[in-house]
Amino acid sequence: MYLYPDNLRSKATLWLWELRDIGIIGVGLLISVFALSRLGWLPPIVLTAVYAFLSIRFEDVSILDFIRYAAAFFFGKQQTYEWRA
Repeated sequence: MYLYPDNLRSKATLWLWELRDIGIIGVGLLISVFALSRLGWLPPIVLTAVYAFLSIRFEDVSILDFIRYAAAFFFGKQQTYEWRA
């Protein structure tokens, strides 16, 4: 019996994000604060906040994953259909 979730197969998470997402959000916030304080430019902090919202995970799925899968289905991969009689 393991104390770690999913028998040591799940990804490491902190609060509602994976650790990779926490790193991306942290670097994004550093760049955003610099851009806001030095340049008075707001878009980087908005993009970081949107990424943070979209990467929240519930039951091992996020909105960002769904958007990636939908984009791959509709635009990224060729869809083939075969009609058989």
